[in-house]
Amino acid sequence: MAFPTTRWSLLAQATLHGDSAGGAALGEFYRRYREPVVGFIARQSDQRENAEDLAQGFFLHMIEGSALRRADRARGRFRSFLLGALVRFLARERARAAAEKRGAGTASVSLEEWGEDAADIAVPPAVSRAFDHEWARDLLGRARGEVEAAWVAKGAAGDLAKLKNFLPGATATPTYEEAAEQLGWPVARLKTEVFRLRQQFREQVRAEVALTVEAPHEVDAEMKHLHAVLADASA
Repeated sequence: MAFPTTRWSLLAQATLHGDSAGGAALGEFYRRYREPVVGFIARQSDQRENAEDLAQGFFLHMIEGSALRRADRARGRFRSFLLGALVRFLARERARAAAEKRGAGTASVSLEEWGEDAADIAVPPAVSRAFDHEWARDLLGRARGEVEAAWVAKGAAGDLAKLKNFLPGATATPTYEEAAEQLGWPVARLKTEVFRLRQQFREQVRAEVALTVEAPHEVDAEMKHLHAVLADASA
């Protein structure tokens, strides 16, 4: 598997009006993290109604400001850096809204008051877990989408409609006998196809994880973390 160009180094050079490589990096950054950010904000009781607007404001803040250029991979996962920046951004927005509500008009919230570095924000473990759950949910959704697209491309969407009930996260998994009867297949063939589908899904999940880390040797650790997040979410 060809490994992607590093996230940290691309984003550190990316600017809103930069070259094509920088623009591509920003586009990928937005596509890959938009859903986790929106989902995380929406689950905050005091931010639910404004989740989309706040997410848009956050990404604009990250892209137009210098936050991405200050990202330092030595501090750990990019996702952790992003969460710190998001928590800091939401805290500033709460302070701004509170000031406006008190009748202060357009609130001026000093950057110095909150610190320029996302690492300055202490993120509670429960908040970090909540963001990781959103990230995991989105990543699995991306993997399913890629698998479904591959089956549709080969003209097997009808078969997949039955087989995908055997993938992780399915709400109701039939017996092999029931599914085989619905598809008109021998049970042995069904088991083979389910095995292949699950293997395809695992490989796609791994490919999605590879797009979020810096180097090949980090994939296994991130896969282990993903499994832990999923286990925590289902507990």
